[in-house]
Amino acid sequence: METEALRLLTTVADTGSFTGAAARLNYTQSAVSRRIAALEQRAGGALFERLPRGVRLTPAGRLLHQHALEVLDRLARADRELAALHAGRGGLLHVGAFATANISLLPTALRALGSARPEVEPVVVEAPSAELMERLADGALDLAVASDYPYGLPSADGVTTSVLCEDDLLVALPRGHRLAASGPVDLLALSDEAWIQRAYGDRPTPLADAWARAGGTPRKIIRIAEWSGKFGYVAAGLGVALVPSLAARAVPADIVLRPLTDPALHRTIHTARPSVPLAAARELEELLREARRVT
Repeated sequence: METEALRLLTTVADTGSFTGAAARLNYTQSAVSRRIAALEQRAGGALFERLPRGVRLTPAGRLLHQHALEVLDRLARADRELAALHAGRGGLLHVGAFATANISLLPTALRALGSARPEVEPVVVEAPSAELMERLADGALDLAVASDYPYGLPSADGVTTSVLCEDDLLVALPRGHRLAASGPVDLLALSDEAWIQRAYGDRPTPLADAWARAGGTPRKIIRIAEWSGKFGYVAAGLGVALVPSLAARAVPADIVLRPLTDPALHRTIHTARPSVPLAAARELEELLREARRVT
């Protein structure tokens, strides 16, 4: 049934007359009578009992009236929630990020968003950048933090990207390492070290690219996937590792990070969002820029 017909039903029930409903809704009384008659025909019987002074609901009318109130209330709530969503004052905000962006960058920005917009409810997923771009194109995300490494940032229809920052690659050394107190480190000075790395040689990795640029190869690879494990091995003096600057907040105190002498060893971090974004997504994008300046 049409929303306006349900609204008319509730107004007639509320005012107790066709005349009162016509005045409230700016209709003519004859228009109200015709619309109620059409509604009764669709409902299969009388909805109002016509009295000498006004009308009252029949049992069928009371049943439909209760449903009408529920439907109209839900529609009104939907209108309010949509208005809040578009204004950035509430609703769900679906956000995605790759792993190291979730160490400090995104949490810092989400904390700021929570303080400014407590009615907005972030829903966060972690995934590789290519998958994040696919989810944006499918409409499953409102904002993503994505990296251009190793294959460049994939393009997606209806998705706008913007450079957020450059993420330098640093070398993680145990605090007692001979180069721990030095300045920028030449990769070739670490050629005798074991390197803690998830993979090497079977797919593009920052470490393989770095060694290709340096013109050498690492002596040994210890294949550890998770950052906590990598840091544990480095802290124990079992090897060294490349660490993006976004992960610096997670590095234990018994590990030091040093820059590398090759300035080209970095990746570019982007924000990506639909071309017509939610207001909360735009606000979070700005908060990510502020978070990068302080993290």
